[in-house]
Amino acid sequence: MDKKTPNKVKVVVTGGAGFIGSHLVDALLLKGCEVHVIDNLSGGSKENINPKAQFHDADIRNLETIKPIIKGALYVFHTAALPRVQYSIEHPVETNEVNVTGTLNVLIAAQEGGVKRVVYSASSSAYGDQSTLPLVETMIPNPKSPYGLHKYVGELYAKVWSTVHGLETVSLRYFNVYGPRLNPDGAYALAIGKFLKQRKEGKPLTIWGDGTQTRDFTHVRDVVRANLLAAESTKAGKGEVINIGAGRNISINELATRIGGPVTHIAPRIEPHDTLADNSLAKKLLGWKPEVTIEKGIAELKELHGLE
Repeated sequence: MDKKTPNKVKVVVTGGAGFIGSHLVDALLLKGCEVHVIDNLSGGSKENINPKAQFHDADIRNLETIKPIIKGALYVFHTAALPRVQYSIEHPVETNEVNVTGTLNVLIAAQEGGVKRVVYSASSSAYGDQSTLPLVETMIPNPKSPYGLHKYVGELYAKVWSTVHGLETVSLRYFNVYGPRLNPDGAYALAIGKFLKQRKEGKPLTIWGDGTQTRDFTHVRDVVRANLLAAESTKAGKGEVINIGAGRNISINELATRIGGPVTHIAPRIEPHDTLADNSLAKKLLGWKPEVTIEKGIAELKELHGLE
């Protein structure tokens, strides 16, 4: 991905109209890549897609449709998913088709299309509840939702495709990604997006449960950087699973205080009580460490939303 390469490197971003995918597209274009976006716009927005990218209105559930788009790419960044936990509980068949079969299709298309490496957007939801923190990649996954299970199965498929077919793969387990373009109503809403919207509308910030639950919030710029490093790292590519998290957690109550305004508590939902990433493997294999603190990230978002 050298800016000086005369022939542009072809890369594909599935889910490139989504929150994380669109930021990744922007970064790849800045590096001088020829970027192809595969998205059916079920969760993303066409407005998020950089006009310099080549957009393909396609569904990863259709293998024959995505094969010619992926063929000849050097890297594929697989960010497409139906990521809502509750939605996966209510619609297990549909979400399995997208998150599991769709991932399998991307791996098949990449292997047959001569792709060098697939970087898969995995999720810390694969951990579920663990007895100790921080969460480290050697722990046995314990997903608490179909979505968490789907993302874990995707990691296993990526590893198998490396072992069986020699396709280089890296799976990045994201921890609570936030930043600009975070859809307050969408799949990645998290507490941050929801709180910002509620404060802007003059409504109390709604907290599930008592608010003592903690999250390791990771800025999207750090996640994008991790993807770029994972594509080119010579120390990875054999199906490794790598945490991408800030390595610091804060409570939802503290988050609400930082955003400001009155709060209201509602019934708790099924979710892990705490998340905290051990990101030492990312430093070792990718040379990655987080750069955007939660204080800086929230301050930027408040300014962006006119809340300062």
